[in-house]
Amino acid sequence: MLRNENLGVRFRRQAVIGVYIVDFVCFEKQLIIEIDGGQHGNSENDKIRDRWLKTEGFEVLRFWNHDVLGNRDGVLEKIMERLNFPLPNPPHKGEGI
Repeated sequence: MLRNENLGVRFRRQAVIGVYIVDFVCFEKQLIIEIDGGQHGNSENDKIRDRWLKTEGFEVLRFWNHDVLGNRDGVLEKIMERLNFPLPNPPHKGEGI
């Protein structure tokens, strides 16, 4: 969903910012999206990294892998809220593609 400007802005995948590599970044909106597995639970390194990225003007949204896989609409809603974009209305049953 983040590729090809599907959300009206451009996200770059695996971008380098300082000494860090982020999963996805929208430079226009200063927004970083991180998709994390269980190894990141309560990680002190992630906290340090997020603080540094914040000093550079970025906001970091983190989502768990299982949320992205099992609740894609909820994850997308959170991203759209942060981008200050209205959610697209889904087609009514039997309409649209």
